Amino acid sequence: MTSEEIISFVDALDGVLTLRPAPGDGTPEISWGDTFFYYAPDGVTPTATQPFATVVTKNYPDDEASLLDRPDTFRVNIAAGKEAFIRWTGHAPREPASSDVDPSATDTVIAHPVYGSVGWLAVVNPGERTETTTCELLQAAHHLARSRHGRRGRICSSGS
Repeated sequence: MTSEEIISFVDALDGVLTLRPAPGDGTPEISWGDTFFYYAPDGVTPTATQPFATVVTKNYPDDEASLLDRPDTFRVNIAAGKEAFIRWTGHAPREPASSDVDPSATDTVIAHPVYGSVGWLAVVNPGERTETTTCELLQAAHHLARSRHGRRGRICSSGS
């Protein structure tokens, strides 16, 4: 899968706001070229929540383990939930990893090298082995974000 195929797949899910920071839009330069997905059916960037998935194209400070500075390399980061995290890693998010998975391995579902402790999964250059899984995990993350959004709406409207 290419990063554009992943972006198109997620962008087509209902209620998704896709942000693609670029020069001149007021975003930090470090984020230019990356893509952030929010569940925001109103089209407004949520201020109190993280994206449910991202596509990053470069190393960030303190996040170099995936070696994203290699040519044509990107990583899909997915907040697919605790159950999916345990299924794919064999341990709960805050527990130590039971195996040494190379965070730069391509076409492999891994605990996110930085945000694994809060339940994020990642795939560097999804390919034949992980294409279906990556799409399923992105759909699960979207579903969770949509559910959270619905609960926030009920909480906010219950007081009126």
